[in-house]
Amino acid sequence: MKIRRENFLIALISGFIFAGALLQILSFSGCERSYSSEIKGTEEANLTSAPFVPPPISRNYPMRVIVRLVAKEVVGRLADGVMYRFWTYNGKVPGPFIRVREGDIVEIHLSNDPSSSMPHNIDLHAVVGPGGGAAVSSTPPGHTSIFSFRALHPGLFIYHCATQPVPMHIANGMYGLILVEPREGLPPVDKEYYVMQSEFYTTGEYGAPGLQQFDLSKALSENPSYVVFNGSVGSLVGQSALRANVGQRVRLYVGNIGPNLVSSFHVIGEVFDKVYGEAGSQVTQSDVQTTLIPAGGAVIVEFTTSVPGTYTLVDHSIFRAFNKGCIGQLVVSGQQNPDIFSAKQQDEIYLGDQAINQSTPSEQTSPSSSTDGLTASNSTEDGASIYNRTCIACHQANGMGIPNVFPPLSRSDFLAKNKSAAIEFVLHGHSGPIVVNGKAYNNVMTPQPLNDEEIAKVLTFVRTHFGNQLSPVTAEEVSRVRRGGKLSYESSN
Repeated sequence: MKIRRENFLIALISGFIFAGALLQILSFSGCERSYSSEIKGTEEANLTSAPFVPPPISRNYPMRVIVRLVAKEVVGRLADGVMYRFWTYNGKVPGPFIRVREGDIVEIHLSNDPSSSMPHNIDLHAVVGPGGGAAVSSTPPGHTSIFSFRALHPGLFIYHCATQPVPMHIANGMYGLILVEPREGLPPVDKEYYVMQSEFYTTGEYGAPGLQQFDLSKALSENPSYVVFNGSVGSLVGQSALRANVGQRVRLYVGNIGPNLVSSFHVIGEVFDKVYGEAGSQVTQSDVQTTLIPAGGAVIVEFTTSVPGTYTLVDHSIFRAFNKGCIGQLVVSGQQNPDIFSAKQQDEIYLGDQAINQSTPSEQTSPSSSTDGLTASNSTEDGASIYNRTCIACHQANGMGIPNVFPPLSRSDFLAKNKSAAIEFVLHGHSGPIVVNGKAYNNVMTPQPLNDEEIAKVLTFVRTHFGNQLSPVTAEEVSRVRRGGKLSYESSN
């Protein structure tokens, strides 16, 4: 009886082991998603240039999708006054956004423009096959290569040139994104945008004018002159900013080609409701502030806009944003929602330890007094204090700004030409190009949370210091501009 019990236990344990092994085998085999081998027709891919994305795929069956790409070397804008010889797919950096469905046969037609200086190919990270397609797509100038692959894995994938020297082809602009939608599709959203981060290694430093050349030594030391979204400084700001309305659901397809740096992608003022980690087909995180994107990788993020305003896209390795160009904007329009976010509700004076040196309230100037009634010394001291807490980081203690990044206030022809514009910049901020003392700048200045008197004081300080000999600014002038008015030319200087 004892032997029978032992045999029974051994058989039972063996059964559990066998069942577990079988489940494991089945689970691993399930990683290879099945697909229909039947292809129902052929269609031309709808390719879009960044930041735009082709519409979602509505069909529920696989097709042969023809993707036509042209490798072309072009001279284009890297920053204001800065040109670069880009190597591109379809003439732009990044290359077009490709959208297909899981199970599709994707047929790549890669042509190399006759004017190209060297062969090019393509490696798509969505490909299961040698070199991601690079091994069969090497294309000399004036030729076209054709190959196809089955889109087996859903997700968002990088594609890039992999012709030797591979890093140089990538660094010069040959990359883009391909989205393989899952068979069941992605959840519907209101807005979809295409954002691609990359680095440029130029012989000149950031902002150095003229046609720049690739600098191999900087690339080897991983010290880019530029880190940008969508191929150039300012590509996603001002008139080129992304757009949405309050209450809309936004999905961003974000790639990072590198070729060296990892991105810490963040949207200032938003939280990602959903993150498809490393751009796979599943949501891996929710309520995320900043997400990492490896070089040669991507991510999909989603959020719903709740409050109007301008939201800033950055690589939160933050010097890359404010000093190397990796900055973009999402402008959200619609009704305010004070239940979620209010405007400034109160602005109080805080003197800290200096309070013990101040006179009593009865001895102080009436709160209704304006800059017009202040003595020059008091206005200057107050203006200097405001400058030191709000302006000095960008424009520096000597008013000289930061070369190629933030314009100088010292002996500024911009300040001398238009008092209204200076007031508007402080009130409402500014993005996009500006020329100061004959030099172009393209960065972002955020609106300053100052009242009319504070703006008048700080602008008066700036206009009467740093080598400037300009008229003061009054609180009444600030109020007039705040209401949408303009100052006459006679009062501008």
